[in-house]
Parts: sequence; structure tokens; C-alpha cells
Amino acid sequence: MSGKSKTTKVRRQLGAVLFADVVGYARLMGNDEIDTYSALKSLLEQLEAACQAHDGRVVAVRGDGVLALFETATNAVKFGVELHRIADQNNSSRPEDQQLRFRAGVHMGEILVDDRGIHGDNVNIAARLQEIAEPGRVFVSSSVYEQIRNRLRFGFEFIGPQRLKNIAEPVPAYCVRSEIEGAAMAATLRPATQPVHPQKPDVPSVAVLPFTSLGGDQSDSWFADGLTEDIILNLSKFKNLFVIARNSAFFFKARSMPPQEAARELGVRYVARGSVRRAAARVRIAIELIDADSGRTIWGERYDRDIDDIFAIQDEVTDAIVAATAVLIEAQERKRMAQAAPSDLAAYGYVLRGQQYIFRYTRRDNKEAQSLYERALARDQDYARASAAISRTMNIDWRYSWAKDADHALDTALAFAQRAVELDPTDARGFGELGFVHLYRKEHDAAIGAYRRALALNPNDADLLSDYADALAHSGDNETAISNLKQAMRLNPYFPDQYLWHLGGAYYNLKEYDAVIDTLTRMNNPTEGQRMLAASYAQLGKMELAREMAARHHDAHPNFSLDRWAKVQPDRLKEDTQHFVEGLKKAGF
Repeated sequence: MSGKSKTTKVRRQLGAVLFADVVGYARLMGNDEIDTYSALKSLLEQLEAACQAHDGRVVAVRGDGVLALFETATNAVKFGVELHRIADQNNSSRPEDQQLRFRAGVHMGEILVDDRGIHGDNVNIAARLQEIAEPGRVFVSSSVYEQIRNRLRFGFEFIGPQRLKNIAEPVPAYCVRSEIEGAAMAATLRPATQPVHPQKPDVPSVAVLPFTSLGGDQSDSWFADGLTEDIILNLSKFKNLFVIARNSAFFFKARSMPPQEAARELGVRYVARGSVRRAAARVRIAIELIDADSGRTIWGERYDRDIDDIFAIQDEVTDAIVAATAVLIEAQERKRMAQAAPSDLAAYGYVLRGQQYIFRYTRRDNKEAQSLYERALARDQDYARASAAISRTMNIDWRYSWAKDADHALDTALAFAQRAVELDPTDARGFGELGFVHLYRKEHDAAIGAYRRALALNPNDADLLSDYADALAHSGDNETAISNLKQAMRLNPYFPDQYLWHLGGAYYNLKEYDAVIDTLTRMNNPTEGQRMLAASYAQLGKMELAREMAARHHDAHPNFSLDRWAKVQPDRLKEDTQHFVEGLKKAGF
């Protein structure tokens, strides 16, 4: 008797695929198999219910991995963010070394569906995006980003085309952040407008790439990162030197790239790189300076010293790089470089640890940074750098409404900035924070004066230039603001969206509405530019586009109050605020 062969019916369907996997699952199982299994089983039940609530379905659970399918990219990404929130909630009662954290990837495209599940390249792409994602984050493909960029008020950081295992072509990808405020501040690539090889400046130009930590424990990398950052800071004080900003230099931390290629991408002639090994009270630092034009190492040194000598090593490295690039050191520049060192080396360690958190721009990380800076100040109450750093965390709290008492945060930021400049009048950081506080207290002359003092002390600080430009635009000097912003973008090629927002504001004040639109459409986080775009379209008489943008803004910012916004705006000229309000009202706000 002959049997008929069973054939599985396969159909094609468009869908958004999410794949999530537990970080370090094998290690967790090795530590406590029963506890890990039980905790994951309970967590997966919660995640399956949440998936259904987002109109999705869990197609498969593979050990510690979840494969889910959604009809829309919007629901897939919403669930990805919710997945991390549920995991964090569950982890709050578990010891740190037993916490279950996920990575997640989302891709959208045509998939194959049969009675055994879902298959095909587009499913594999979601799984591979998960593999490269940071713990606690959702990485999405550009096809997903294009669907959700104007619909969801999350933060999006473009991480460039990614080569994924067993996927033929690179996949452009984005990192999703649940707190959009930080994404507007973070360094980022831009898909279409990033110049491939920026023109080198007329003065000697250098990028200091992140030093490699050679210690066995990668959690010790804060020391190597801090040392790199301080060398960049020292170099940036020389006005005859062009120094790539910290944010753009640190873009190369996770990218394996020859120094000559990094120099081409950043538009500089010289690249410094090095390594750090810490052991008890000793530190070994190796560093070399490469001339990208010739590919030769023009200077190299190895330091094997007591860790107490770290400030002397920084000075020697700075001197050597300046000498090798033939930069004239004037007496005033030498004075600026001699920053006040803390009396207690542990205070410096707390500041370096704090730096690891503050540049992540999330509410939790900002609080952690603040705590570390406070510990530094407790060790050395006269440490100006720690005082300036606390002021910055308070300013960030105020800027993004993370503080319960906004007025108190701004007043506290002012007090710490004033203390910082009193303790060390050669440190630009304190003056920069002072400028920000004065601007939003609507003390325009004091703000401009503080920013000018800061830039005299550190002319290569791109973020300072951007903030100064914003203060200039709010004071009515829009042309100078635009010039400073363009310089900031050159110093920081992977500039954050905030630079574009500041630039758009200056163009709007000048009534150059087409330039506003061109500028803001380059933002990776378009929901943050919708207000100014709506006003610009309305001023140009493009009412359909203006109203569409206003409607999108309402969906993303349902609690926006035009009256409150007008009161907070720190414009010196009432007509500038009225001009913006007029545009918003025309658009339907």
C-alpha cells in the first residue's frame, strides 16, 4: 500500500520579526541552574502576555531566546522596549550577578511561514542584530527605523552598516533608546550626509583614539577611557592645534580600523593611540603618534610608573604630541594646561568612573555619575573638576525635566559651577556650566561672558561651542551662532542631534525657513524637530505639511504646552519668541 508524501504548505508574508536572547545565559546556568531556569520560566510567561498585548505572538522559545512576530514594526519595537522594562523590574529583587538581561534585534521584511514556524533571511537578520546589540537595548534595521521614526518618541542612534554573520550585504542599523533626551545628546553617525573624507584644517590636526585596557577585567576600562579623555582635554586647550572631540574619537572604540583610515574619516593628519595596564599601585602606558600622510610612527613611548605619577605622565604625553606636531606653545597655553590636581588620588578615580556614566545621557546613568562625583568631592572638597561635574549633572537633570524640583536643580547647578571657577579659574568646564545656568535664568550677558571665558581656556571643545552658539542665537546674534556651530560640527564629526536643533533655531530666527527644514531633516530623532519644522512649513505657507507635522508632534508630545514653552524660552528679544509662537499657531498648535 503506497502512502502519499506529506507536503508542508509554505506561504510568504510581510512581518516584523523580533529576536531576544539572555546575556551570559550559560554562565548564569553554571552558577545556579535551578534558580536561573525558574526565574527565566517566570519571566518568559510575562513576556508572552506582553507580546500578545502588543498584537504579536511568540513563535518559538529556544532555550534562552524568544522569537516573536508582529504585523507592524511599531508594535515590535514597543514590545522590545517593554521586554527590557519587564526584565529590569524582575531584576530589582535579584543579586547583580544573577540578573537576567536581554539583547534584542528587530527586522522587517518578507518571511516564509509554515506550520513549524517562520523562516528565511529576514528572520536571520533579526537574530544577528540581537547578537551585536548592547545588553538592555533593542537594535533595529533601517527598514524598521523608516517605519517608526516619525511615529514613536524613542531615541534612535545610527550605528552604521553592520556586517552580520552569514548575511551577504551589510545591514544599516540603529540602537533604540527608551529615553529620547539622551539620544539627542549622544554622538552619532548620519546615514546620508556624513562627509566621507573631511578636508584637513590648515593647522596641525590630531585625533586621540581610545586607549586599549590590557587588564584582565574589562570593567577596569574606565581608567583607560579616562586617561584618553584627559589627554584629549589637555591637547584641546592649544589654539594652534585642531583636536577631534572626545565623542567622535570614542566612536572608534568598538571599530577595528587602521589609524590611517581613522584619520581619513576624521579629516586629521595625526593619530595617537595607546594601551594601559594597571596592576595594584603601578601603571604601564604605551603610546604612539602616527603621521597618517606617511603611515610612519613619528613618536612612541612607554611609561612604567607608580600610579601617583599619572598627572605627570599626562603632561609628558601632551608635551610630546604638541612637540611632534610642531605646535607653538605660548605661555598662556602652558598655564591653561596646568590643571589643579586633586589632593587625593581616589577622588580622581571617582571622577573618571563618573565620566563613564555621564556620556550615556540617561536618567539612571546621570544619577550614578552624580553619586560618583559627590564621592570625589567628599574625598577632596577643593577639587574643582568634581564641583563642575556635579553642576553638569544638575544642568542635565534640569534640561530634561528629570529633577523633581527644577528651580532647585538650576540653583544647585549655579552654586557648584561658581565654586568650580573659584577653585580653578583655568578650567573651562566650570565656566561652561555657568554659561548654561545663566542662559536659562535669562541672564544673557553673564551667559555669553562665561562661555567666552570657557572657550578662551579650551578653544577646541565642540560641545562648548555648540552651547555657546545656542546662547548667541537666544541673544540675537544668529550669524555668529551659525559660524560656531559649523566649527563644532567639524571638531565633532559624529555630532549629536542637539547641534542640528541649535543650528535650526538660528536659521529660524533669521527667517531662513528652507535652511531650517534642510537642517532638521538630518536629525536621527525626527520627533524632536517636529515643532520647529511645523512652524517653518507654516511660515512658508505649506499648510498641509505644517499641520501634518503638528499632528505628529501632538502624538509624540501629548502634554506639550505652548504657554509653558514660551515662558521657558530664554530669548533676549521678545520678538524672537513671538516669531516662533506665531509659526506654531499658524501650524495649529
